[in-house]
Amino acid sequence: MAPEREALRDRTPAGATATTRPRTPRLDQPRPPRRRIVPEWDPEAFGRLSERIARFLGTGRFIVWMTVVIIAWVLWNIAAPRPLRFDEYPFIFLTLMLSLQASYAAPLILLAQNRQDDRDRVNLEQDRKQNERSIADTEYLTREIAALRMGLGEVATRDWIRSELQDLLKEMEERRRHDGHVVFPAERSEHPSGRDAEDR
Repeated sequence: MAPEREALRDRTPAGATATTRPRTPRLDQPRPPRRRIVPEWDPEAFGRLSERIARFLGTGRFIVWMTVVIIAWVLWNIAAPRPLRFDEYPFIFLTLMLSLQASYAAPLILLAQNRQDDRDRVNLEQDRKQNERSIADTEYLTREIAALRMGLGEVATRDWIRSELQDLLKEMEERRRHDGHVVFPAERSEHPSGRDAEDR
């Protein structure tokens, strides 16, 4: 009896919550991969293959090869001996092959166009962002140039100071002529009287 109890105790989890807690996968471990009935494929590789096929379907080489195959098919089934013909006059098998090729070509072309549209959309978005950055930079530079012009308008340049000094000098000389007295008294003490005008 005792060994049976020990075996039962070893099989059942201990603790009050251990018996009621459901078995859930651990959060610190990744989930095991599920089995899928549908086969998996790489969408990028499939898209690249579809683009290559669509590019080939849109070339003149494909049209030439398809024309050669159809002409050879028709000539073989008309001119070959009767036991070697595999598609008689209505050429039903040829029609079936052409419709099969068209039914595969149309989705491949649409898939390639969708991928090209996605690429164009990304390129347009990048171009739009680049244009917005260029416009913002241009507006910033325009504001900076306008601020520099306004600042330069308030700065006293050398030519402006020179012209102001010349105007002041002319005005002082005119006052001296009209009043007859010396504008700068310090000049009289430095130079002898009567020689101020000649020295200047």
